[in-house]
Amino acid sequence: MDRKQCCVKLSVEPSRGLVDEKFTVLVQNVSPGSQLTVHALHRCEDQYTWETFAHYVSNASGTVNVSEDLSLGGTYSGVEPMGLLWSLGPVPGSKPGLRMRKVNVQTPMEIRISVYQGHQTEGFTAQVPLAGVLVERWYMAPGVQRVPITEGGLTATIFLPSGPGPFPGLLDLWGGGGKLVEYRSALLASHGFASLALDYLTPKITLETGKMVDNTYFETAYRVLQQHPQVLGSRIGMLGLSFGTSITLKMAAYSEVVKLRCAICVSGSHVQPVDGSVAEILSYFHTNAEKTRFNEENQVIWRDLLLPIPTDPALKVDMGRIQCPVMLVVGEDDHNWPAKESAQDMKEMMERAGNSHLLTILSYPNAGHLIEPPYTPHFRATVFKTVNQRQKVMALWGGDTVPHSRAQEDSWMKTLAFLRENLYGSTNTAAASVSHL
Repeated sequence: MDRKQCCVKLSVEPSRGLVDEKFTVLVQNVSPGSQLTVHALHRCEDQYTWETFAHYVSNASGTVNVSEDLSLGGTYSGVEPMGLLWSLGPVPGSKPGLRMRKVNVQTPMEIRISVYQGHQTEGFTAQVPLAGVLVERWYMAPGVQRVPITEGGLTATIFLPSGPGPFPGLLDLWGGGGKLVEYRSALLASHGFASLALDYLTPKITLETGKMVDNTYFETAYRVLQQHPQVLGSRIGMLGLSFGTSITLKMAAYSEVVKLRCAICVSGSHVQPVDGSVAEILSYFHTNAEKTRFNEENQVIWRDLLLPIPTDPALKVDMGRIQCPVMLVVGEDDHNWPAKESAQDMKEMMERAGNSHLLTILSYPNAGHLIEPPYTPHFRATVFKTVNQRQKVMALWGGDTVPHSRAQEDSWMKTLAFLRENLYGSTNTAAASVSHL
């Protein structure tokens, strides 16, 4: 290494930002034509370690700009400004099936970005980097409030945006894994929406009584959000992923209490017994358990459980009853739910009913089931514990890393635009201005 290499400068701007905010990684003051490896390392709250790396060659001015320059190899190739986040994977030797999810949203995700001499592929912790920077990515912007909710028997958390309000509201429902998952709601609040994250499969009331919640539980959550002094009670939407989509569509179509301004359904289906409770919907899914498949890696594929899409109107939500704008986000390589076939059937139902003008479908080739906020690493298969039987399986979610990552970025941008248009009104830009740290 020549003397100039000792003074390598590495900068990341902004070094502190929201998880969906792009950053620029710049390496300066190296010799022209130098082979360099840019490496990212993250230690999760569960103490598992994740890393990614990419190979670059400095230009004539001795600079590498990750946002503009080609990665020649590593965990991603080509010009990928945020590849250092979305290509993160467990370090070699980790146990299989890990999934990275933020639990404590009041602390940042910390990533150590370093630059090494040469094109390295392993042994990073045993080497001394030329330079390193600690980067913080947050789900909660400054001023966002996190307020646990227990009234009405709920297990929930509401995230309130910075400022006096009142703000439009969102009910945020995750899928079949249960638990109170907060990070998406925290990020939505950082963009100006009062978001209530709701545990409906493993809430305290279910753990105490052994009984799953009924539809009134969701109506209670809606009322709590609607009546909050910092929420615009007439401007509430609902966002569901996977099984959360089933609840979102049921409430939108049939509830006399839940009156939504819009709904977003990610990787889900309208197929369910129309009059069913949560327990009955889950039970219906399992009536087709013999359709469960396993691939050659013994990863479970559940998408066939709801196929073929039934023709019996008692077994799917009547989409003709929907009276608010609906966005469907579909990964076409979803191995967990038949999201693509369901979206097509919902579209046909709404066309026949004359309300298809309310429907927007975002469909992504080679994207899988777990379509999350942008720059979240892609997980093709992870360990999954079923709520009803509590057994661990290796679930195949699907998707290929690059197109899935593109889908996450594109769908999140369009999700925020959809929410702003339908909850704020397209001329109101207040929600767009609160996201930066």
